[in-house]
Amino acid sequence: MSPVLPFRPLSSVWRDPALAFLRPFLDDPAVTDLFLNGDEGLFVDRGQGAEAVPSWRAEESDVRRLAVRLIALGGRHLDDASPCVDVRLDRGIRVHAVLFPVSTRGTAISIRVPRWDAPDLERLEEVGMFTARGRDRLESLVEARANLLITGATGAGKTTLLSALLSRVPRDERLVTIEEVAELRPAHPHHVALEARQPNLEGAGGIGLARLVREALRMRPDRLILGECRGEELRELLLALNTGHDGGAGTLHARSLSDVPSRLEALGALAGMDAATTARQAHSALDAVIHVERTSLGRRIVGVGRPLLRDGRLSIEPERWT
Repeated sequence: MSPVLPFRPLSSVWRDPALAFLRPFLDDPAVTDLFLNGDEGLFVDRGQGAEAVPSWRAEESDVRRLAVRLIALGGRHLDDASPCVDVRLDRGIRVHAVLFPVSTRGTAISIRVPRWDAPDLERLEEVGMFTARGRDRLESLVEARANLLITGATGAGKTTLLSALLSRVPRDERLVTIEEVAELRPAHPHHVALEARQPNLEGAGGIGLARLVREALRMRPDRLILGECRGEELRELLLALNTGHDGGAGTLHARSLSDVPSRLEALGALAGMDAATTARQAHSALDAVIHVERTSLGRRIVGVGRPLLRDGRLSIEPERWT
């Protein structure tokens, strides 16, 4: 079994009385998300959907001060001139805040808590994400250096599955991951993580995902991984995978396998590619599309498909999964 990453305690800054009430949730290994909806409540997601915390009470002014404090911890400024800001904090915690009146029912804070146990494929099989036969197939895809696209909705388990797959990569290979916010934590000794940087208040200094993909190609990666395809960086990833960088991977928000072609076409358009060009690039670059969903039983792989060209347009042909 692959080793797991050690749990890293929060820094002393979280002892601030204004933030201390969050610590029990942030230290709970089951918690994946926290949501504060103005003065209407605090909600916690432990993998089974958001549940209200009945003991929590706060005024809108308190939630606004909390949002400003959290964003300041990430080195950015939240005010009426910049009412929507996101930051990455200690231990990879992501905070997104939107002030009233942009958030019409009060200041909204969304906190994403990354997993630190870095579950491997064996553990994901144990919790039912796939069967033993499914695990064998996943391991064969990694061994064959297949280029993979993992799709699903927010919170479906795309990053968790991708981290587990990367943990199976041979130890003599170099992984370079590119993400808007670094969340991938494979149990691998040779992992370089690149993270995008937002511009400062003057609009300077930003480093986007597309540039990071190009920079990563200069770092001699054995496997190039784009944590999430959201825009023009899709073009850079497909070009890289089509020029000999096998064993790469990426994730994509999509509701189903059948939605993947239209999502790729939309992102390709942002990169200046028409639908036919996107289809040809995706068809030649990708070997398999793995779709995950969050069900009442937990996170599951619900389908695997193969990219095909039909009349010049991309389609995903479902294959027997298990």
